[in-house]
Amino acid sequence: MRALRNLVLLVCLAATAACQTPMPGDGATPEDPLHDIIASGVLRVGLSADQPPFNMRTRSGEIVGFDVDLAVALASAMGLEATVVPMAFAELLPSLETQKIDIVISAMTITPQRNAHVPFAGPYYVSGTSALTKSDELAHIAEMGELNAPGRRYAAVAGTSNETFAKEQFPLTTLISTRDFDEAVLLVLNDEVDAVLADFPLCRYAAMVHPEAGFSDLMTPFTVEPLGVAIRADAPLLVNLIDNYLDTLEYAGILGQFKARWLGDDDWLESMP
Repeated sequence: MRALRNLVLLVCLAATAACQTPMPGDGATPEDPLHDIIASGVLRVGLSADQPPFNMRTRSGEIVGFDVDLAVALASAMGLEATVVPMAFAELLPSLETQKIDIVISAMTITPQRNAHVPFAGPYYVSGTSALTKSDELAHIAEMGELNAPGRRYAAVAGTSNETFAKEQFPLTTLISTRDFDEAVLLVLNDEVDAVLADFPLCRYAAMVHPEAGFSDLMTPFTVEPLGVAIRADAPLLVNLIDNYLDTLEYAGILGQFKARWLGDDDWLESMP
C-alpha cells in the first residue's frame, strides 16, 4: 500500500513538472539547460559512492543509499531517468562546473565557499562532523579543544567539510587526507591515525560493520551541517524546480521514508561487502 501511495505521489509530481516546465516562447530564457536536460530524458547525478549510508556499493557493485533513492525520486518527478555518475568526492564540484553532470547528491554540506561557486537546493538532511576512534579517551573528551594536541593524527576525506573543519580546528595535529571514506577507516583500523573525522552517519555505519574493532561510543557531532543538492550554476530554472520538489517530497513524507530506511534501519547492511 505504501509503495502504491509513493507511486501516486511521484505521478502527481511528474504531472506538476509537466505544468511547470518552461517551454520555448513562454518568456523563459532559451539558453537555460533545463530544456536540454528534459529533452535528453536523463538527469546526470554525481556522487562518490563511498559515503554510507548516503551512497555506497553493494557486494554486487550496485550503487545504493539515501542519495540514490533521492536522485531517482527527483528524476522520476521530472519525467526523467536518473543516471548515477560515480567519482571521487573532490571531483564532484569541478565536474559540475564543467557540465559533465547536472547535479550532485552526495552528502555534500552547503557551505558559503561552495555556494559561492554553485547554487544548492535543500537541505534534505542535517548532519554534522563527528569522530570514529578506538580511543575511549578521545571519544569522551570534555572539550573539543583537547583534540588539538601535537602528536595526534587524524584522517578525513579530501575535499569534504570534515577536512576543512580539521584544518581549521586542529592545526597542531597531523591530518591525512584520503581519497575516500574506506581508506580513512582502514587507517584507524590499522592504528595509523587516532581518529577519522566524518559525518556522524558515516561514523555510525563504520562502527556497525566493524564490531570487532572496538570503536568507542561516538562523540556528539561537533558541527551542524545541512546537506543539499548542488546544481549547475547556469541552470536557475533547474534550481527552482528541484527546490520545489524537495519541499514536496518532505511534505509527502517520502524523505522521511528514505531516512527511516537508510538511517533508522540496518537491514541493508546484509548486502554490503
